[in-house]
Amino acid sequence: MNRPKTRRGALLKRVAVRCALGLVLLVLIPVVTAGSALRASYAGAPAEDAVTRGRDAIWLGHAWVDGRRGDADLARLKRRIGDTGIRDLYVHAGPLEHDGTLPASAYRNAAWLIAAVHRELPGVRVQAWLGDKLVDGPGGPGLWLASPAARAAVVAGARQVMRAGFEGVHIDVEPVPSGDAGFLALLDALRPAVRSAGGVLSIAAQQIDPLPSMHSAARLMGSKKWWTQSYFGTVARRVDQIAVMSYDTALPWENLYGGYVARQTALALQVTPATTDLLMGLPFYHTDNWGHQSRAETAAAAVRGARLGLGREDRGRQRFGMALYVDFAATEADWRAYRGGWGVRG
Repeated sequence: MNRPKTRRGALLKRVAVRCALGLVLLVLIPVVTAGSALRASYAGAPAEDAVTRGRDAIWLGHAWVDGRRGDADLARLKRRIGDTGIRDLYVHAGPLEHDGTLPASAYRNAAWLIAAVHRELPGVRVQAWLGDKLVDGPGGPGLWLASPAARAAVVAGARQVMRAGFEGVHIDVEPVPSGDAGFLALLDALRPAVRSAGGVLSIAAQQIDPLPSMHSAARLMGSKKWWTQSYFGTVARRVDQIAVMSYDTALPWENLYGGYVARQTALALQVTPATTDLLMGLPFYHTDNWGHQSRAETAAAAVRGARLGLGREDRGRQRFGMALYVDFAATEADWRAYRGGWGVRG
């Protein structure tokens, strides 16, 4: 009498198992496929001429403009970068207030730094690194770029640092959602203001969709991590330099991360105008969390990945470089990876 129920139970169990296996395969197949693609992107040898073009940059912490750094620190920095391809220093001169204004007290020691760099590192430019966390509406704990008043305040701050002697403005506001019109409006106002003062405008840019519509899927989970390739190109046309924050990828292995950087490099090269400097970010920091595994996201893997992407996509491009993040967390191994991997003299 119980046999039909037993059979139905067994059948339902088999169906449930098959459904579960199907769901696992739906998840695993794209992951395995993507992993294989990234490993393939990391394979091979970089082109011999994919080496420094003398257009690299490094992000420097706030200690350089608030009085904590001095002549001895600058002498050490000179030994580090004096014979490399580093041309720009992105010096943290903010942060911006949430209304977009910039207190002059934030960069009170800038005059010393700018004069010392000009004396000790001729040809190296000092840019003011300005940024804030972005919010989606007024009154939040951050900068709201949809506000014309806030954008006008950021432009006023840019003019302010240019008058103080900085040679450029480096904007790092995060997270900018793909397609954001307020960010484009800010860049449209910033560029003439900075250029009229003889400076360059640069930005820290988010990564490009590694898969079609990845930014849309991420947004459903509350993340604004990626930009479409089209939006990246739209931003790149509005600036003099664009530095991709090609780290914090959550990838667990070095070869996957290096392949990811190679792919990001190729995608960025495809849409960055020949008149804009494209820089790929190198992770010079070693914190470990869900988004960044220091054993995987190494400076060596990033350098090799960027070289591979450059060699495959636009080998002869000269307006290309590396951007090192960040000076105060860098190790000897990071500096060796940059110098050795990127063909730096010495």
